[in-house]
Order: sequence, then C-alpha cells, then structure tokens
Amino acid sequence: MCGIVGCTGNHEALPTLLKGLEKLEYRGYDSAGVYVNGGDAGDFLVRQQGRVALLEEATKGKGITGTAGIAHTRWATHGGVSVENAHPHCSEDGRFYLVHNGVIENYDELRDTYLQGVTLHSETDTEIAVQLIDKFAKEDELSTLDAFRKMISLLDNNSAYGFLLMDRQTPDLLYTAKKKSPLLIGISDDGNVVTSDASAMLDVTQYFIELMDGEVAVISKTNVALYNEAGDSVSREPFYLDIDASETDKGVYPYYMLKEVDEQAIVARTLSQYYFDDNGQVINIDQSIIDRIKQADRIYIVAAGTSYHAGLVGKRYFEQWTGKPTEVHISSEFAYDQPLLSKKPFFIFLSQSGETADSREVLDNVVKQGYPSLTMANVLNSTLTREADFALPLLAGPEIAVASTKAYTAQVIVEAILAHAIGDSGLDLKHELAKVAVEMQVITDQKDQFKDIAEDALHDRHSAFYIGRGLDAAVAVESALKLKEISYVQTEGFAAGELKHGTISLIEDGTPVFALLTQSKTAGLVRGEISQVAARGANTIVIASQSLAKPGDAYLLPDVNELLMPLLAVIPTQLIAYYATLDRGLDVDRPRNLAKSVTVQ
Repeated sequence: MCGIVGCTGNHEALPTLLKGLEKLEYRGYDSAGVYVNGGDAGDFLVRQQGRVALLEEATKGKGITGTAGIAHTRWATHGGVSVENAHPHCSEDGRFYLVHNGVIENYDELRDTYLQGVTLHSETDTEIAVQLIDKFAKEDELSTLDAFRKMISLLDNNSAYGFLLMDRQTPDLLYTAKKKSPLLIGISDDGNVVTSDASAMLDVTQYFIELMDGEVAVISKTNVALYNEAGDSVSREPFYLDIDASETDKGVYPYYMLKEVDEQAIVARTLSQYYFDDNGQVINIDQSIIDRIKQADRIYIVAAGTSYHAGLVGKRYFEQWTGKPTEVHISSEFAYDQPLLSKKPFFIFLSQSGETADSREVLDNVVKQGYPSLTMANVLNSTLTREADFALPLLAGPEIAVASTKAYTAQVIVEAILAHAIGDSGLDLKHELAKVAVEMQVITDQKDQFKDIAEDALHDRHSAFYIGRGLDAAVAVESALKLKEISYVQTEGFAAGELKHGTISLIEDGTPVFALLTQSKTAGLVRGEISQVAARGANTIVIASQSLAKPGDAYLLPDVNELLMPLLAVIPTQLIAYYATLDRGLDVDRPRNLAKSVTVQ
C-alpha cells in the first residue's frame, strides 16, 4: 500500500527519493510527496495528487537542494485524495515533517485530548501524530527522540504504524519506528536510507537492517542507533538481500504483468532445482516441518486474495497426498471469527509479500495459542516468515504488478512439493514439474490467441463469468479476480454446478462465460453446463485440456498430470485479463484503488 523512502548521506537527496518512489509505484497509491531539508538553503516540501511523474514535474524549478529527506506514496485511508492529505505532513510551526504507513485507531481521541487550539490542515491521522510530537517537544521540553517516543506511547494497541520523521533543527538525522508495518534501514558507504520496501533502494544498497515491532531508530549518514520498546540500545547486524536491481525493471516488456506471466516457466524450474536433488528426492524442507505436519490432525491454510485461491488448489494436494483434512480460510474473516479448531492443528500461511495485515493478525493469535505454523512467502525476512515457526521461500523473484501471477503459481508448486514430501503423491514430481515448465512456455508463446479471445469476447462487455468443477473451480475464482481487478469487468468465478442455483438468471445474449475443463471426472458435467448457458444466449469460451477437447473449444491446453493442470489453466486467463485491460486503454500494472501489498486491515 503506502510507500516510504528516506535518505541521509553525501549526495543530493531528491533524485534518490524520487527514484525510490518510482520503484514503489507498483504498491498502489493516489498521491505522493517529498520533503528535503536544505539546511541554510531552507525547507522544501512538495506534494501532488496522482502519479510520481507529476510530483517530479512539480519539483522542477524550485531549487531543491539538500542531502537528507523523506518521501511517501499515499493510499487514502483517513481523508480523501487531495494535496492537503498527501504526506509528508508538517507540524504547525514547520519544525517537524512526518510520513506514515498504517492506521492510528485512536487518532480522534488524541486530537480531542491534546490538540485543542491547534489548526489542522488535513483529515489524516498522520497529521495528528506530527502535531503531537511538536507539542511534546515544546511544552514538555523533550528531545526529538523522546517526543517521538511519547507520541508512540499514546497509540492504542490496535494501531499499526511505520513512521519516518525529520526535525529541521537536525537536518541530517532520520527518526523511524514501526509496528505491524514493514520498515528497513539500508546501509551504504555514501549514507543510509529507510524504506518500506527494499526494492526501492536496491540501487543504493543491498545491505539492510530490519526494524522490529516497537523499536525506534535514529539514523545519520554514518550511524544507526536502535532502541527497543523499553528504550534500551540494541544491536543488529545488516543482512544481505540477494536481489539484482535489474530484476525490478521491466526490460523490453511494456508492463510488469506481461513480464511476470512469462517468468512463470522460469519460476517452476527454479523451484524444482531448489526443492529436489538430482535423484528427485525432496531437499531444503526441514524434517521438523514434515514431522510437525504428520503429527497434526488437520491443516489450516490461511490467506487473502490470490494467495487464498492458491490455497484452494493446495487443499487438494494435502488431502489427497497426505490424508490430512485441510481447510482454507480467508484471513480477514479468520482473524475476528476463529472457527472451532481441531485438537492438533497446523497452520500454513500463504502470502506474496509476507506482510499481509490480516494474515499477520491471524498468525499473532495462532502464536499466542501455541499452535505450530509455517509461512510460504516470496519475501524472506518478512513479518510472516519471521514470526511463524517455519518458512519456505517461493523464489518467484520480485513481483511488481498489482495483479499477482507468478507468485500464485509458485505458491501452488511449493504446496505440491510440501504435500509430496509429507505423503505419497505417487508421482515423480520433479519430472512432472519439468513438463509443466515446458508447457508453460508453450502457452505464453501463443499470446496472439489470447489477445484475440479477449478482444472478441470482452470488448465493451461489463460482466463475465468463469466456471469449472473441482480444481477448475478453484482456478475459476482466481481467473475472475484477475479479470475484474485490472480490466474492471464485473466477473464472477464459481463452481459450474452452482449455475442452476441462481447465477444462470444473469445470463443474457452475448454474456461471456469462460469454462475451464481439465478434470476428466467432471468433464461431462461441465459440458452440460456449457450447453445450458449457451442455450440462454451466452458466448461460451472453452479452455480445455487436449485430452478432453471438442471442436469449437477456444483454446487447447497441453496435457500434464490432472492434479497439476491448474498451473497451466491459469495462464490463459492471466493473459486474457491482460489483453482485455489493454483493449480498454487502462494501466495493467496499477489498477485503480488497489495496492500490491495490503499492510493495513
């Protein structure tokens, strides 16, 4: 969601800050702003509605200079989309400047208790925080650090924050703190940086110190001072993030999403090489993970959005190959309405970012109850991977487009490998995944077919449906999400057998109905349901495996093991969503109102 960058060093700050914000555009935002402390040259605060490019244009000709600054991309939570609500926010006397990710739950109470008589210029909770810092520094004669800490102490337990503060009286220092919202401190010979996402600062450094919940840090260009919640000094060595900065670039692709769709075959090969030895035996999964799941009487998969849909596929692997009953839950529901659990549950958390707020809430509750947990995430050293008992990497590489593609397939693959390691799949899974990777490449090389399907079926259409049975139903809900989240076509995905229980009433002449047909057990039934909607005027587009195909099907998928067909079936639907969005002239990578990493509840 919102993005934070800050730097203090030996070079001009503005170019570093603007480039960092550009790297964070994929997270979703509606406004942006930058503050640079120029010392004797003065303060420079520029905020702008819309894209970072508009902010960059607004900074031109202002003579902005200075070697320390902070910047932010905002996704509106408190208050509408406006320049006044954009970050950084400034204290009444112009001394303090603050950017903030997260939500201050008790900001109304804090405003009414402490800030009577203070003129506020925005509707945000963030401005309340910076005005409080200013108040405590002046009236209580506190140092900046102590005023910062006092403000934080007043936030209620449900608040989430990632703060980055500057004081114009100490122009080379950054003050930062976090709780439930990721922040990293980057270390380099030319200065130090703070960021909510390492990808924003990979051009500066690959060495980062992770800030833990409740900690506060004071950062100069040569030093980092860390303090725990009690105010005691703590020490932590930087970790090296082994990501090439070029991996976060589009290269020759017009959009990140298309690049990431194409990378799915590479991801499949990478995971196979990492999790299997030359003899096809599973490696790099600690035996204690396998033992704890074998001891469990039920598996609970907890996730949100696309990761939840990957869990629906994984459920089949765990139940069929391990014999363990498996439930899949939406994290935002589970967090506040926990179902009756079995006696020996094991929890698996799926997340691209490892920072999903609702999943973090569930994990926190799970840890308090003493249940074992595993996180599968694309970002190691994230909150979910750090706080779970175990973690397995997805190894998909940076995923920048808001619409997740390769992280989904990586989650499905790692679920399959884990289930195979625990139970008996009866497959040479390494060999089967090698075939999947080859066929993924075949499908992505046929993009023109999906462009034609998208334009023919969806041009000027406002609604569509995806149907399937069994594993195809699980893929259908993911396919529907892809189409609606970036093209804004109202799309439903559901089990085909549910058509006659209500949804068929929505079928009109020309309504696009995409049918996924890869499971032999239910193929005949799905064919019947295709006929039912066609009889009522639907434009049926059938995506079928070659062994189940019939004349007139729109696209034939190469055959692999039926249990692994979701890895192939999802790719045409990703590309159909991509081309439908292009046909509407929309931004594929940055759909309206959405963010890549949902770090607030």
